[in-house]
Amino acid sequence: MSIDVRSVGELDLARAGAEPKTPSPSAWEDEVLYFLLIDRFSDGRESMPSSSQPPAADADTPLYTPADNGGAVQTPDDADRWREAGRSWVGGTLAGIRSKLDYLAGVGITALWISPVLKQSLTPVAAGVATNYHGYATQDFLQVDPHFGTADDLRNLVKDAHNAGLRVILDVVLNHTGDVFAYQADAPWDGTEHAVAGWRDDGQLLPFTKEAAASAWPDGAVFPAELHEPSTFTRRGYIINWDHAPEYVEGDFQRLKDITHGSGPTDQYVPSPALRALTTAYCWWIAFADLDGFRIDTVKHMDPGATRYFASAVHEFAQSIGKDRFFLVGEITGSREQAVDTMELTGLDAALGLADVQAQLEATAKGLGDPRGYFDLFRNSALIGKESHTWLRNTVVTSYDDHDQVRKGPVKARFCADDDGPALALAVLALNATTLGIPCVYYGSEQGLDGTGGGVDADRYIREAMFGGKFGAFRSRGRHVFDVANPLRRELAAVLAVRHQEPALRRGRQYLRQISGDGVTFGFPSALGGARVRSIIAWSRLLAGREVLCAINNDPHAAQGAWVTVDAELHDVSDTLSCLYRSDNGPRTPLTVVAGDRVAVRLDLPPGGVAIYAR
Repeated sequence: MSIDVRSVGELDLARAGAEPKTPSPSAWEDEVLYFLLIDRFSDGRESMPSSSQPPAADADTPLYTPADNGGAVQTPDDADRWREAGRSWVGGTLAGIRSKLDYLAGVGITALWISPVLKQSLTPVAAGVATNYHGYATQDFLQVDPHFGTADDLRNLVKDAHNAGLRVILDVVLNHTGDVFAYQADAPWDGTEHAVAGWRDDGQLLPFTKEAAASAWPDGAVFPAELHEPSTFTRRGYIINWDHAPEYVEGDFQRLKDITHGSGPTDQYVPSPALRALTTAYCWWIAFADLDGFRIDTVKHMDPGATRYFASAVHEFAQSIGKDRFFLVGEITGSREQAVDTMELTGLDAALGLADVQAQLEATAKGLGDPRGYFDLFRNSALIGKESHTWLRNTVVTSYDDHDQVRKGPVKARFCADDDGPALALAVLALNATTLGIPCVYYGSEQGLDGTGGGVDADRYIREAMFGGKFGAFRSRGRHVFDVANPLRRELAAVLAVRHQEPALRRGRQYLRQISGDGVTFGFPSALGGARVRSIIAWSRLLAGREVLCAINNDPHAAQGAWVTVDAELHDVSDTLSCLYRSDNGPRTPLTVVAGDRVAVRLDLPPGGVAIYAR
């Protein structure tokens, strides 16, 4: 189905909203998110069992085996072709995602976060420059990009996801459009308005007028028609200094053209016609597809008043159609303080933990830093430590890998890219899943994907195609990695099953536990002289008198053991904590509480091991 409209005025929100809708979850911290790039996830042609959808008639892509590692980069010419393939469309679709719902549900995922789906600009790009496969360069906010499928494909995906017990969060872009017009000359931001050469349309330029834009449908200029006024765009040129205000707010995001959202202080903000039109368009997509949430791109680069207007309007509309807790999570780069303040000021429900959650989570799992650096990012009460700008359990989406890795600079690398990563992959997944926050698994992490690379468009190396194609995972080609028997996937599913069963792991208070080698001298795990922290890392989640004790061994090479403190008010001497999960599949012997200087239990784990106990 193609939504054959050119203006938001043609959308029938009342009719779309009248159809029965799936209600929101009772609490988003109960969910486990899975973020995927549509173009890089599935094309539906993988040869594998599926209960959610019958295999495609041409489902002939075989499963990857270790012998395929590096098969696409055997010669310099082959390697160049593989790397260049990562710059462009590879072939993932909405129908492909739909064919993998049982795969995702089987891991324990409860909510999909999918990359932007709307129609991308067709701006010609120079050789060696990435295309818009990622979805963040919208040309038409009323159409699904044909690379991904149709509007009906989106709606059917959401319907089947809901039937499988999965929510769907759509990545949306408000800050900018694609590269829909050209400047007359190179246009770095300098605080002034730059002259425009014209609308882009199939390799030519049209006059920068409303009339010319209307004539460029469907592939030229920008749509809906409410965006045709030249004043829709700030036209201040591309950002040079990403932390300089107002440059990072009114400047273009590289080639992507910045939208004028409105004016005025946050409390008296006056939205522009363009912002009003985009808000209406996105509300229509909520109703049409029965979506459950939005991840809002580049919030840092928007006026707080614009974000607040959008959040308020979307929340109100969603509530009017029965979605009382429609989820709005913002991508707010910069400091944690800026992210927390922006979230609270604008009415967003949560933010992505980009500033330090990702780095500290990875550092804790690999022993690269003091675990307190991670655990101190959170607080247990909205009233205690409010001025610390730390996160509550339902206000931050936590992860350690993503599709941008802004924090890592010019060289990108998945967690498993280094020598220690594979042995600690389960430990970091468990740490993410059982600590405070709304956990998000980056696609392919459950299969141990290990992409890494630098240079121009380095992002591509951490955006491997799980279905294979010309840019397959592990530097392969034509091999898919949806391995349902992968031990890492199996163990993650077991950890998430415990999380689903234990409310304390989703809503409980959190405490990093002190450890001891001799049962007498206790302290938090740490290292001296810059050495790695190789030890048991243990933490408790407490809810209504129940303690769930979680632990990892972040030593990838050696077993580690320690006495671990537990809550003295909840446990008497000789009480036992039952084993809910151990990654080594050994005896699940209960832990016995002893009392000396501290109330503690003895815990031993194999290299990279994970355990969960409770009483």
